[in-house]
Amino acid sequence: MHHTKAFIAAAVGLGLLTLSACGSSGSGSGGDSKTVTLVSHDSWAVSKSVLKDFEKQSGYTVKVLKDGDAGQAVNKAILTKDNPQGDVFFGVDNTLLSRALDNGLFQSYDAKGSALVKPEYRVDQTKHRVTPIDTGDICVNYDKAYFSKHKLTPPTSFADLVKPEYKNLLVTENAATSSPGLGFLLGSAAQYGDDGWQAYWKKLKANGVKVVDGWEQAYDQEFSGSAGGKKAGGDRPLVVSYASSPPAEVIYADPKPTTAPTGVSYGTCFRQTEYAGLLSNAKNTKGGKAFLDFLLTKEFQQDMPLNMFVYPVIQGAQVPQEFEKYGRQAPDPETMAPAKIAADRDQWVKLWTSLVLK
Repeated sequence: MHHTKAFIAAAVGLGLLTLSACGSSGSGSGGDSKTVTLVSHDSWAVSKSVLKDFEKQSGYTVKVLKDGDAGQAVNKAILTKDNPQGDVFFGVDNTLLSRALDNGLFQSYDAKGSALVKPEYRVDQTKHRVTPIDTGDICVNYDKAYFSKHKLTPPTSFADLVKPEYKNLLVTENAATSSPGLGFLLGSAAQYGDDGWQAYWKKLKANGVKVVDGWEQAYDQEFSGSAGGKKAGGDRPLVVSYASSPPAEVIYADPKPTTAPTGVSYGTCFRQTEYAGLLSNAKNTKGGKAFLDFLLTKEFQQDMPLNMFVYPVIQGAQVPQEFEKYGRQAPDPETMAPAKIAADRDQWVKLWTSLVLK
C-alpha cells in the first residue's frame, strides 16, 4: 500500500530518497520515557497537525525510523527484536503476519478503540499482539489511454491476463521481495487453488509478464499510465498496484484531470490489511501503548487515506470523496486465512521463483 513517497516524488519530479535508520546497538529509543519511537516501512505518512495533536495530548514526542519496504522492515525488526530500534512497529501485513508472530516480535496489548475495528479485519483475538490499522486491495491497474487508442477492452479478471490480446502488457513485482508482488501471487492461489496457480503462472510467463524487484520500479518506471511511468517512457499498460492508485494519480496531478487516467481490474484484487504492534522488548511500553491507541482514533484513521492511500479499518471513519469517485474498494476481493498464508507462503514463493524467474 505503499504509495506516498513514490507519488510525491513523481509529482515533483524528484529522485526518491530512502530514509533508512541505523540504530547503534544499545540505543533503542534511548530509554527516554518522553520519546516514543515508531519503526515502519518507507510509506508511513501522517499530517503534521494530527501528529502534533497526539504529542500535545499525550506528552510524548514521536520519533520515526523508516526501514525500507514492508518485507525488509519486518525482517530487520525480527533480527533486532532482542534490542529493538523502537517501541512500536507499523506496517506488517497479512501476507507476512505469521512470520512476525512466530518470531515473537510483539507483546500483547489490546488497544483502546479496538472494539471499533470492523470484525473482518480482526486477527489474533486471544493474544492481541497486533492491532489492525488500515486495509487496501492489491489489483491490476490499466492505462486507459492505451486501451482506448488500441480499441482494446481492459482485462477484468485473472483469466483475462493470459489471453493473447494482452501479451507483453503486464508488469508485476517479485513475490519474493515485494508485498504487492506477494499479494498478487496469493490472489492467484486463492483464485486457482493450491494445484492450479502454477499452471496459471506458466501461462502468464508464456504471455510475456515482466517481473521487476519492487512497486516503485513497476509503477513509476515500467507502467505507461502513471505520471512517473510516462516520464520514464514506460511501455507496459498493465501493472500490479492498488485499487487506491487512481485517486493518487488525480490528487497529485497538476492540473487535476476530471477523470483518473488509470483504472482498476476489480477481478484481480487481493485484500491486504496492515497491523501495528508493541515490540517485545520496547523501552517505552507506556508510550508505545498510547501511540497504538492513537492509531485507532477517528482523527488518525480519517487522516490516513490521503497520506498513505489506504482505507480506515474502524467503523464510522469517513473516506475522502476522491476515493469514492476514483478508487473504491474491490467489491469481492480474493482473501486468504492467515494460517493458510503461514503454512504455504514460503514454499509457494520458492516454487514461483523457479517457475517465473528461471
